[in-house]
Amino acid sequence: MFAEEFAVLDGGSALWEALRPLVSAALRLEREGETATWHGWNKQQIDVFLQALPAHCALIAGVWEADRLALGCVCEVVAGEVRSLRTFEQLDETLQLDELAPDFEHARAIMRVVKREIAPVAWALFTDKATWDEWVLSPEAEAGMIDKGALLDSLARQGRCVLLGSQAALRHHHH
Repeated sequence: MFAEEFAVLDGGSALWEALRPLVSAALRLEREGETATWHGWNKQQIDVFLQALPAHCALIAGVWEADRLALGCVCEVVAGEVRSLRTFEQLDETLQLDELAPDFEHARAIMRVVKREIAPVAWALFTDKATWDEWVLSPEAEAGMIDKGALLDSLARQGRCVLLGSQAALRHHHH
């Protein structure tokens, strides 16, 4: 899941606090192996997803709460492993984080910066905090693993989130 040389590039940023518990959970899943689960996630499910991505790409998550960016992060993935993690605060300052809104124009601007600075974007998820929590934390999944891809597809079909990127385009083209 994580590359041996995994790097957090701006762990002191304000947006990092929202990521800390997610990174801790992912590290625990990695450490505990195939039998561990966390809110419906497990290491095997994450590894299968990462291995199916292009050799060098980026994953983006932008989450808004009350028209304020609550979580903004970019994972750089190389050869199926997460090599680096950074918040939007570490990206080009022309983004002006306090002005980012959950709209298509700002999503495309973020994706352009990520492509220029890091790697082509395989997946970009933009949503509100309630939808993010429903997908990531899935309270009904405490007993075991659930299909997070199917849940995210369902949320996107309901108009509760936007999925963009090269892999999103391929997925919708084939379905």
